[in-house]
Amino acid sequence: MSAAANALRGEGELRIGGATHVLRPSFGALVAAEAELGPLFALVERAADGRLALGEMATLFWHCIAERPAALTHEAVGEAVVAAGLAGATPALRLLLGQILQGR
Repeated sequence: MSAAANALRGEGELRIGGATHVLRPSFGALVAAEAELGPLFALVERAADGRLALGEMATLFWHCIAERPAALTHEAVGEAVVAAGLAGATPALRLLLGQILQGR
């Protein structure tokens, strides 16, 4: 578990397995996500059209987890998204997509 999210830095939070993890859309995290998911602008467009896949959301979260523990798996992030439901995961997703579009 990492320190609390800093909204001034564009950070969000995601609960995974009872622990809260900071989502930090750093340059490195977004480049890694883009390498796996394709262009981020296309990702934002899919989200806006309601076509963002669950796996894409989990992958974006995975790459943006700051201070990711070695034991944390990509599958656990996906399961956390499912456990939270789309309504529960949407605030963190909205924050990350906003940072991709607007920056800090």
